[in-house]
Amino acid sequence: MANHKSALKRIRQNEKRRVQNKYYAKTARNAIKELRSQTDKEEAVKSYPSVASMIDRLAKKNIIHKNKAANLKSKLALQVNNL
Repeated sequence: MANHKSALKRIRQNEKRRVQNKYYAKTARNAIKELRSQTDKEEAVKSYPSVASMIDRLAKKNIIHKNKAANLKSKLALQVNNL
């Protein structure tokens, strides 16, 4: 158990951030799955910018690595273009 008041606060902050990061990551993963499962090109082209934006936000907040974000966006763009 923590011995200092600041350590207790740090524990509370870490838990709050962990839950928020988990939520943002899960939401983005669901959006990616939804985009990958689309068969209509017009719908996929319309939803790609919002999914790319979600991925960029995850990378900006260091929830995922910037190279992983780039790889995800690249693969999604290829898939959308090949529909």
